[in-house]
Amino acid sequence: MKKNGILNSHVSEVLSKMGHTDMIVIADCGLPIPDETVRIDLSLKIGSPSFMETLEAVFEDLAIEKITLANEITENNPNIEEQIKTLLNCDTIDYISHEDFKVLTKKAKAVIRTGEATPYANIILHAGVIF
Repeated sequence: MKKNGILNSHVSEVLSKMGHTDMIVIADCGLPIPDETVRIDLSLKIGSPSFMETLEAVFEDLAIEKITLANEITENNPNIEEQIKTLLNCDTIDYISHEDFKVLTKKAKAVIRTGEATPYANIILHAGVIF
């Protein structure tokens, strides 16, 4: 049995297959997920697991080169935006419209759906390299 890291086999599998610049999305429970994109549904009930709890776990396992957020997070969920910036300490953040964000999710390896129920708590992680 695995001792450390992500125990969810579906999340672990996707992360292990990611290469440089591949994308994975961590989403709140309301983000529409395209039918052609792999959905990993972790949601149990409203708020569980939280967006940040899930992001923290993925951050421990994935080299991240840049992130993409919806412009709307700045006005509608500044608390989550600040938590993201603090955790990831990422120099490269792309902000795009929420509509463009939804279109870009089609190119992701997977969308991890959380139980988060706050607006625009969604992020696209672009894989980096460890060397």
